[in-house]
Amino acid sequence: MSASVGDENISIPGSSWRMLWTGQFNEFQLDIVGFLAILGEGSILSTAQISALSCLFYLPRLIPAPQALLQTKRPSALPSEPATVTAVYSGNIKEHIPHIAHVLLAREMPPFTVRCIVVKANKALQAKPVTKVDTLLRGQPAIARTPSNKHDPPLVKLRAYGPLAWVTLLGFFMSLALLIVSLVLGDGMSLLATLLLSALSTMVGISNKWELKLPRYSNSSANLPAGDVVIRFPNKSFLIVICEEEVARELFWAVEEIQYRVRDATAYRLISLVGTMMLMLGVIVLANAKLPLKFCWTGAYLVLNAAHWSAAALPQRLHWDLSCFDIEEHGIAGGPANRTYMDALGKAITVTKSVEWLRHGQAVPFTQKWNEWLLEAEKAANTVGHRTDVVADRLWRTARSDNMGTVWDVPGKDVWTARSSWDKINCKPPESSSTADKYTGEPAVGPLRKSSKYDV
Repeated sequence: MSASVGDENISIPGSSWRMLWTGQFNEFQLDIVGFLAILGEGSILSTAQISALSCLFYLPRLIPAPQALLQTKRPSALPSEPATVTAVYSGNIKEHIPHIAHVLLAREMPPFTVRCIVVKANKALQAKPVTKVDTLLRGQPAIARTPSNKHDPPLVKLRAYGPLAWVTLLGFFMSLALLIVSLVLGDGMSLLATLLLSALSTMVGISNKWELKLPRYSNSSANLPAGDVVIRFPNKSFLIVICEEEVARELFWAVEEIQYRVRDATAYRLISLVGTMMLMLGVIVLANAKLPLKFCWTGAYLVLNAAHWSAAALPQRLHWDLSCFDIEEHGIAGGPANRTYMDALGKAITVTKSVEWLRHGQAVPFTQKWNEWLLEAEKAANTVGHRTDVVADRLWRTARSDNMGTVWDVPGKDVWTARSSWDKINCKPPESSSTADKYTGEPAVGPLRKSSKYDV
């Protein structure tokens, strides 16, 4: 049976128990719809900084969780990723990989993997003038490029018609649709909420719009060393980047400066304060909208949250236009995979033909035995070169259909291997035990070794 409690019926357990449903349209309760306007902060924060490069960020539109962009302090730099970046020849070192370089080079690399790529600047793009599309949709300042000006607009830019542009336009059309429906149905509260929450996004756009300042360097000195870089990721995988010094400076060593349109911190905080007031008023008036419009608002925010979450889940490289760099992957004899960290070191040394970067980057302990091993590895690496052959298991696509490319040779097993060299230095016979230490390849016998930052 059912009993009446206030204005609602509830079903009492018994022979006449039945499931009760809201059957009348005017019985639906959507007083909580205003909370939908402030949900989805995670997906907004992960893409807002990139979206703010485009002038579409000024559009009045609905955005989920606008309070995430009304903070008292703005980011001063693009987010970086943990890795040790070491220059092979110049001695430069960084304990993180800059954002642009990470977006360009980020691929899934299992532990102890060694890969090699060549990165070149696309010289043809440097001669192209800055267009309206560049300034409006790609976030580039409207200044002309000159061959010698290191303050030229960076060639790295936002994708003009990428996923974030379509998500932004979706929010604009959602706002426009709600405005029309509110007028047609005569819901003043919904109309006011649409105006407040849509204008709020423009306030957010004004306060967070920025331009990327990425200095470009010209090769003014013929004595510059090669710009080759080795990136050692936290999972002990290595990515060797062969490039000119100008490319290395732009990708790894230059400061990725964020220059906001509203530079004054006080002005930014005042805009954020006004935006916060608009958000609170918008949520209040939305709670007093009529039920049919609340259904429309609910559907709009569900769609927008799904769209923003999907855009945030995509790889970062789909949001950036990095056509200014050309990448070609080189192969390494034996493939990129390795069983131990020492094997990975041996392959990395074979490609770089140097061990100084290992010392600068603290990739190995500073001990006599390790120094001996490094000298032997460097000597063996300089006995082999490279050849043109099929490059298997590519992570970076190539325009060639035959999959041919440069393949780096490694010393033969009868000449030198990382494991046998280490065993010889330690006066130990070769071991094939499956319980070998994954760091050095030594058998896991004897006293336990203290853990250190070099452990796997």
